Amino acid sequence: MRVVVSGGAGFLGSHVCRALLARGDEVVCIDNLVTGVEGNIADLVGGDAFTFVRQDVTNHVIVDGDVDAVMHLASPASPKDFTSIPIKILKVGSLGTHNLLGLAKAKGARFFLASTSEVYGDPLVHPQPESYWGNVNPVGPRGVYDESKRFAEAITMAYHRQHGLDVRIVRIFNSFGPRMKPDDGRVVSNFIMQALSGKPLTVYGEGTQTRSFTYVDDEVRGFLALLDSDYVGPMNIGNPTEFTVLELAKLVLEVTGSSSTLEHRPLPIDDPAQRRPDITLARSVLGWEPRVALREGLERTIAWFKTTL
Repeated sequence: MRVVVSGGAGFLGSHVCRALLARGDEVVCIDNLVTGVEGNIADLVGGDAFTFVRQDVTNHVIVDGDVDAVMHLASPASPKDFTSIPIKILKVGSLGTHNLLGLAKAKGARFFLASTSEVYGDPLVHPQPESYWGNVNPVGPRGVYDESKRFAEAITMAYHRQHGLDVRIVRIFNSFGPRMKPDDGRVVSNFIMQALSGKPLTVYGEGTQTRSFTYVDDEVRGFLALLDSDYVGPMNIGNPTEFTVLELAKLVLEVTGSSSTLEHRPLPIDDPAQRRPDITLARSVLGWEPRVALREGLERTIAWFKTTL
């Protein structure tokens, strides 16, 4: 296939580009490098099957030639981005999604939307099945990301129903792995960087809030399985094994061998108390489930951070 990947220079996007190339697909990577990093794809540039286009997808998107699939992964996703570039987040979820849906429609291509577990907000149902509508504060600081993705899902389904566009929607839970930005602001990269530099690990609240961490190889394998399937979605692709943030911090200290201490700070506004996917659907439809345990994934990720730094 010839696949357009928006946000292809980002953390997840760069792994998706490599996975597509590895199976013989041609990739057109589009990224404006607001949060993406050119170094993530530097080794791919110049290859016969890879093209990099520096462009903001909130502007009209034109791609020459045939396109078989459009995978829309472009979006800032770090908590620190919610307050620093909130309007950019809203625009890429709305205008960016609209433009890429238009590209898919014009090319007769399949459209794949990377949505998020954030559509569930601070959930009142646990674990979260795809049928749960969520508990989101639309006017809180996290709302810019949550609502941009909820809108993206809505417009994707509108194109599916009104134009007959072939679509897929994946809901991503906390993902981690090599090529995360050191200053990403997400809990895994924060803890690793603090541990490696001997600084206290910042734990918000008591650290009893839970998350479900999916290693990037598992996440991308789920993406491609959904892309190739006949299931529209939405579909949770995440690890159903749940950890408290405090457990994660202690595991990072153990794997790094760091002597860093823990530093507790007040909880951010609307920080979800718990997050865990129900992956019954992914198991039954795709035969997918994660293979990489948190400790093994952290060992791989920490080794990459050490080499990179």
